[in-house]
Amino acid sequence: MGSVKSYKELIVWQKAIKLVKEIYLLTNSFPEDEKYGLVSQMRRSVVSVPSNIAEGWGRMSKKSYILFLRTARGSLFELETQIIISAELNFFTNTKNIESLIIEISKMLNALIKSLNERE
Repeated sequence: MGSVKSYKELIVWQKAIKLVKEIYLLTNSFPEDEKYGLVSQMRRSVVSVPSNIAEGWGRMSKKSYILFLRTARGSLFELETQIIISAELNFFTNTKNIESLIIEISKMLNALIKSLNERE
């Protein structure tokens, strides 16, 4: 896909990995009774973002890649909703860094999807 040799070179993938770390650290402080509820769901959602970027890249088809990038974006918005729910439940209060990272990744995914759609 252009001059990029690996999905690992994509800044959007790198930022998604950073988001995974942030969410894992954040959810460590959640109540124990949320371990198999919200914590599990948030972790699955966040892991899905870089995973779908990588899987789409590996399909070596522009159409498939776009589909997986859209799935990554969907998982990102799912995570955003879970963060809002967690904040409403007072599991944490400061979400600014995570919210900023989500917005940044969302914009990057949108730009990448648009760029791929414009090719050929």
